[in-house]
Amino acid sequence: MKILVVEDNTKLAENLKQGLIQEGYAVDIIEDGLAAERRILINRDEYDLVILDRMLPGKDGILVCNTWRENDVNVPVLMLTALGAIDDKVVGLDAGADDYLAKPFAFKELLARIHALLRRPKYSSPLVLTVKDISINTTSRIVTHKDKPVSLTLKEFMVLEYMIRNLNKVVTRDELYSHAWDFADSSFSNTVDVHIKNLRRKIHDNGKIIQTVRGVGYKMENH
Repeated sequence: MKILVVEDNTKLAENLKQGLIQEGYAVDIIEDGLAAERRILINRDEYDLVILDRMLPGKDGILVCNTWRENDVNVPVLMLTALGAIDDKVVGLDAGADDYLAKPFAFKELLARIHALLRRPKYSSPLVLTVKDISINTTSRIVTHKDKPVSLTLKEFMVLEYMIRNLNKVVTRDELYSHAWDFADSSFSNTVDVHIKNLRRKIHDNGKIIQTVRGVGYKMENH
């Protein structure tokens, strides 16, 4: 899963990113409220959750969250703030935030709140995804091919999961890269192609399961 951290305290943002990466999440950082607002509006399906600071340069987090909700963006939002009074929390929740955590906070509590948000029914997705002879458990990250376990790296798993969730659609290399890697990295490498090649080898695919769409990307079909 992929999380966007919107926080102008660079040290805090980097600490959050490193901690979340160790928990298996892909993480991007944006330090400006207006830039974050635009990114989500343009790429509303890119992130599974947003950690949003309240006081930001460019545009206040309350206004950013309001704008997302007014434009039917349903990504879960966990709002962070130094303002911890009850009235401040009410303002944040009324703006459309799903949860509100006052600074300073324990990383374990942040993780617990993230897990709770991602378990909510309206954001939930099937625990087990299946296509042809491939089955993946999105919680345990166990992958099988013809009922035999397949050992994948975290990035390989993220690529495969994204392909299955976009079954019968053409997925571009940029979309795969954006999903599984930090968007600040160079997307001009052959990283995606290398991971697709490794995936095909591990699931015994000769190009029929994950099909190459020349000049565009890849497509996975269930027939």
